[in-house]
Amino acid sequence: MTSRPEPPVIPSERGKCPFDPPSEYARLREEEPISPITFRLAPKDTQGWLVTNHQHVRQILADERFSHRNELLATVAAPPFPMTEYAPQPAAPGFFAKMDGADHAKYRRLLAGHFTVRRIQQHEPELSQIVDEALDEMAASGSPADLQSSFSEVVAARSVCSLLGVAPDLVSDMSEHFGAMMTLRYTLEEFIHHMESIDAILRPMVQQRMAEPADDFFGRLVATGELTEEELVNLAVLTVGGSLDTTPNMLSLGTFALLEHPDELAQLRARPELYDTAVDELLRYLTISQLGSSRCALEDVEIGGRTIKAGQTVVLSLPAANRDPDVFADPDRLDVTRLPRKHLALGFGEHQCLGQHLARATLRIGLRRLFERFPALRLAQPADQVPLRDRAMHFGVDRLLVDWD
Repeated sequence: MTSRPEPPVIPSERGKCPFDPPSEYARLREEEPISPITFRLAPKDTQGWLVTNHQHVRQILADERFSHRNELLATVAAPPFPMTEYAPQPAAPGFFAKMDGADHAKYRRLLAGHFTVRRIQQHEPELSQIVDEALDEMAASGSPADLQSSFSEVVAARSVCSLLGVAPDLVSDMSEHFGAMMTLRYTLEEFIHHMESIDAILRPMVQQRMAEPADDFFGRLVATGELTEEELVNLAVLTVGGSLDTTPNMLSLGTFALLEHPDELAQLRARPELYDTAVDELLRYLTISQLGSSRCALEDVEIGGRTIKAGQTVVLSLPAANRDPDVFADPDRLDVTRLPRKHLALGFGEHQCLGQHLARATLRIGLRRLFERFPALRLAQPADQVPLRDRAMHFGVDRLLVDWD
């Protein structure tokens, strides 16, 4: 048994401002925008690259010479338990996020119609009701309250239930397991437990839809006749689980950022139409995907004076790219009037976030109604004591105590 593997050498230490990515990114972006890193994996180290400027990150995300296939990638976040060997496997059937080409396109085609701008617009009245009910419950419980558990997580879970037709008790059970997985802190036994528990929750739901098709998201997927039980279960893991970690973190962290930037919040209060642009600016400014996005070179590729060899993994730092001063003026400043159209917080190219329209709608409605319902909303703890998820898959807060009396 080897010793516990270390994560790749990518910056992780944040400075005094909780919303800024590690300051080392700025130096790398200026001096060595494509820099070598070492993935420390059993049985041996693997060499790769870290990309920190916007131009090259965007270029690689759209370049078909770079693959997102699971079996080709060195892992960015090594499992937090000892390994005797590291042998990545092809993605399981249906787990299209780690596929390319025709395999990826097949699943995305089946899902895309459920997440279009029009479909999400039709969902907005129900989403607004979900947000209002969560705020009613938070108000009834009184202040101070933990915004993360009493609002952000509630809104995300109920939105998934209503849009995808998943029973609320299933989502509640799943949230615990997905949350634990995303922290990247677990033993091998805990990892197996969480994976088996998620399967035990979702598989019976899929089997029920296959036996008794319903007119909902999974029922319509079953009706296509193109998917096996295994594919449907893994699609459920992606579509349901995908919203249970990202959306709550953005809602709470976005609230935290606005409370710490009162001039920007004042502009939103005076001009609510700015929430449309503010959501994209918050996505850019916060960029919660702190481990970036990885690709593997399928052939030797020359970019920015570097030769990336076939088989090498490239880590694309989305937080660094979204603070690139060559693309965004004064990038370290939150500006709710900015039009950050080129931000990469939701990815780019064929793997761009499938649920991006739902994410934007949830943030826009959730933040606006939160600040309208509680005009005196404020932190109920010192800002420097807010516990941050700075080692998790997605950056955010563990809890955010707020007051409004």
